[in-house]
Amino acid sequence: MQQFKDDLISFFQNQGFVIVSTVDAQGMPHSSCKGIIKIVSSGQIYLLDLYHGNTYKNIMRNPKVSITAVDEHKFKGYCLKGTAGVLEDKELGSELMKLWEDRITGRLTQRLLKNIGGEKGHPRHPEVLLPEPKYLIAVQVEEIVDLTPHHIKER
Repeated sequence: MQQFKDDLISFFQNQGFVIVSTVDAQGMPHSSCKGIIKIVSSGQIYLLDLYHGNTYKNIMRNPKVSITAVDEHKFKGYCLKGTAGVLEDKELGSELMKLWEDRITGRLTQRLLKNIGGEKGHPRHPEVLLPEPKYLIAVQVEEIVDLTPHHIKER
């Protein structure tokens, strides 16, 4: 189990999404975009998954996952490796549902502000069309890989 430092928590909380990689039935990697709902300093990360698609099936078969995020501007990134489980809707609780609603509201607000500022994006507001989550992915992180090249790390 890994402990998260404040700077790592902040880095992941500032990501619009992360890439979650699982392994499919043929042993091939499968990657998808997921939103972070909550990250806990003791090494857990909770991800939003709205569809019972490939990621869900892969986790049920093999719970080993990786979560990757990069900030191209800062030339910084991390890959979190761990074991995933699924929290079904009856286990979610009001706190996690509120965090999901806050995250969606924040994303919608950012999109509206960018549109007002003249930045062209999606012609609709896809966040409004998202279904309510039926489950979350809970990952216990076992390894943190810093993707920042050694020769340019902040000193």
